[in-house]
Amino acid sequence: MAIVLNFSGKTPSQRMCLKPMTGPAISSMAIKRTCQFEQNRRDALQHCIYVKKKAENKQLNDHRLFPVMAAAQRSSGIYPSSPSPSDTIKKFYKCINEKNLKQLGDYISEGCYIEECSFNTPLQGKKEVMNFFERLITGMGQNVKFCIQHVCEGDELIGAANWHMEWKDKQIPYTRGCSFFEFSQKGEKIILKKAQIVIESPIKPGTVVLSLLKTVTTLFDGFPKTTEWFLKSPHIVFQWLWKIYTILFAPLVDSYLRLWNLAARLLSYAYFIVLYIAKFFFK
Repeated sequence: MAIVLNFSGKTPSQRMCLKPMTGPAISSMAIKRTCQFEQNRRDALQHCIYVKKKAENKQLNDHRLFPVMAAAQRSSGIYPSSPSPSDTIKKFYKCINEKNLKQLGDYISEGCYIEECSFNTPLQGKKEVMNFFERLITGMGQNVKFCIQHVCEGDELIGAANWHMEWKDKQIPYTRGCSFFEFSQKGEKIILKKAQIVIESPIKPGTVVLSLLKTVTTLFDGFPKTTEWFLKSPHIVFQWLWKIYTILFAPLVDSYLRLWNLAARLLSYAYFIVLYIAKFFFK
């Protein structure tokens, strides 16, 4: 006796004939069920792989999108967290350009330490640092500004910037420099703890520096023990040199310095007179 089963959703040609109580029919149905089980298992496995890849792609896209969104929020002022070192550096120089000493003082810590390569000794303490920036702002006048070229930041609240100075948007020669900053956290803001400022020198010795370096290293290698003593306490050598200068050369040099000082004053007066007269002809 044969039984014919028609399944809904299937074409009439897909029919399965079963003969009960016969060996071949039972084995055929077992094989079909096994094939169907394997097909379902493969479909489930492919679905799991698809879901996993979709989740990974979403996570990767979110990871790529997050820095862009964070930068956009920070630039638009939406991001509520404390400012980064690069933002603080930009605001720091903005205060200098706008001659806002009060706001500039908010970015400087009480124990601030600044190494300015134009000075022999570093600036220590907020009072001394603020005095330096006050004199700097006064010397800049009304038209000289700092122009920040690049700002970068590292780990642990460290940042750097290279800059130059401009007069009415025109770059002033020999005013390029680079500043390295180390900040500390104070509440919801960061303040300047330590800085090192390197300024371009107007003197360009070129290959003379390399020749001088070779001479110095030759002396160091020839007298290693003396070199070790000198590098451990160079201030002692400079003190002795200064004493020799004050005893032997200072009296002669001071007379020439007074003469040059007088000449500089006369040239300065002549310059202002010429400048005053030129204003009437080149208005």
